[in-house]
Amino acid sequence: MNIAVIAGGTSTERDVSLSSGKLICASLRRNGHNANMIDVFLGSDKYDNVQDFFNDKNDLEELASELGKMSPKIKEIETERKEKSEGFFGPMVLDVCKAADIVYIGLHGSNGEDGKIQAAFDLFGIKYTGTDYLSSAISMDKHLTKKMLATEGVPVPKGITLKKGHKLEYVPFPCVVKPCCGGSSVGVSIAKNEAEFKEAVDLAFSLEDEIIVEEYVKGREFSVAVIDGKALPVIEIEPLNGFYDYKNKYSAGATKETCPAKVDEETSQRMQRWAEKACEAAGIKAFARVDELMNEDGQIFCLEINTLPGMTATSLVPQEAQVVGISYDELTQKLVELSLAKYE
Repeated sequence: MNIAVIAGGTSTERDVSLSSGKLICASLRRNGHNANMIDVFLGSDKYDNVQDFFNDKNDLEELASELGKMSPKIKEIETERKEKSEGFFGPMVLDVCKAADIVYIGLHGSNGEDGKIQAAFDLFGIKYTGTDYLSSAISMDKHLTKKMLATEGVPVPKGITLKKGHKLEYVPFPCVVKPCCGGSSVGVSIAKNEAEFKEAVDLAFSLEDEIIVEEYVKGREFSVAVIDGKALPVIEIEPLNGFYDYKNKYSAGATKETCPAKVDEETSQRMQRWAEKACEAAGIKAFARVDELMNEDGQIFCLEINTLPGMTATSLVPQEAQVVGISYDELTQKLVELSLAKYE
């Protein structure tokens, strides 16, 4: 098949996306597909026609490196485009996506994981990997996710949404402060006092106009991938320092990950059931990953749903798949096939 892997973009997770994209694309090539990667925002002026794009067996490591060098300029380019009333998609992006048998979405964060691109692709009749625009939008917004999961009986931490300019009269410490629609734990803080809370709020509001303030659940962190409605083995996440923030997620050796998690069978099954229930409640199709916490009393809380989970060398979903005998290449192929099944 001709497969376009879109990566990069404009979110705070741009560089992670480029890492995911190059590995996904290399895997698809090993699986026998004509695959190539393109930055969804910057596009490309390298090719005379779309077939040249799919036939190009370029050096993906070099491509990702060159696109990564553009990351500091993205905000400037974004501002220039808005002033000229130009669209989001870079040169040639829509052309190659329309010509592809399927687009593998290797994006993370805003303008990628929030349903906007999925909705645009639906209008253009472009097939893509992962869930649809509505479940993407719901899952990206932590406020909407918490409301929907709570309504369906899925346990979530207590918390409120705070808009820029509003203040809380009472804050129970410790608490967690995070952007409402961010990913990869960018802008997430744990505040233990008023000074830390003010700093955490300022950081979160520097990224978004709406933030979440929720109770701090002391306990163990886990994640569960759900593929085609069925949960994979539970993986436990133990940062060597601090909590599972951006640095610990993407720095090799910064976090100990154990899969299957060392919990009893009943607890493991509960975590898997909640992950499946969370995905069902949000209307997830194909695949996703659910992050969970278990407190010291054994209570389980679902934190969020990741509709485009990372596929880097340190990412969780490939590790979970490996435990049940699914290699990285088998995983990318399975996700393509499951995603195509949406259109049958």
